[in-house]
Amino acid sequence: MVVNHRAGFAALALAAAVAALGGWAFGEWLRLNPCHLCIFQRLLACLLLVIAVFGLLLPMARRLWAALAALTAAGGLTTALYQSWLQLNPDPANECGFGERTAIEQLVDWFGMRWPDFFLATGFCSSKEWVFLGLSIANWACFFFAGVLALALWLFYKKHQEGTA
Repeated sequence: MVVNHRAGFAALALAAAVAALGGWAFGEWLRLNPCHLCIFQRLLACLLLVIAVFGLLLPMARRLWAALAALTAAGGLTTALYQSWLQLNPDPANECGFGERTAIEQLVDWFGMRWPDFFLATGFCSSKEWVFLGLSIANWACFFFAGVLALALWLFYKKHQEGTA
């Protein structure tokens, strides 16, 4: 079976761009207050976009780009699952922004100082400002990152399967 890996990376780039830019535009339109975890997931979507572009431009390192995309998507999935858990179990002691600042909060704040229109965190991680079909944005992000993880793993393993068939 002939597989066009470029199409896979193009799909990944499109999905990441829609997630990052669409999420930002949607939040602006509805005047939502993104939290540190929301912005971190936006950063990961931007990183996925960069990785996908490298996958398109440098296909000889396809497995490297696919592995980096899989790791990034796994980090996004973990973050979205954690935020979903925070939304199900709101507790001020676990809330972002209270207590010792985490590495994620420091990174988001650094980006927020440089590009506040796109990366400024103004909300709380346990709040559900928008819900569709009973799922919060964090819940929907779980589906997005799980899909990207599946695509990245497919891009990583597909060549090996072709060589053995």
